[in-house]
Amino acid sequence: MESKRNTYKYWFKVANLKVHCGITNDLVIREQQHKNSGRYSTYNNKRYYWKDGHIVQEGNITTREAAMDWERQNGCNKNWN
Repeated sequence: MESKRNTYKYWFKVANLKVHCGITNDLVIREQQHKNSGRYSTYNNKRYYWKDGHIVQEGNITTREAAMDWERQNGCNKNWN
C-alpha cells in the first residue's frame, strides 16, 4: 500500500532570513500560527519578528515519512530562538 502524499515541507522566513523549518498538511494555517506566535529571531544584533514572516514551500508535497526525514536532515527539530 502506497503512502499518501499530503505533507508539505517549508521554511519560515522573515525578510531573507530562514528562521524555522518544518512540515505541515496546511501551509495557510501553519503560516498564521507562526505569525501569531509572538516570537522573534535575532541575527547580527537585529530582531526579526515572526509576525512579519512568511512560509516558502520546499519541494513538492510528499509523504509524512519523507517529510520527517527532511526535517531531521535540516535540523528542524533543534531549538530555535
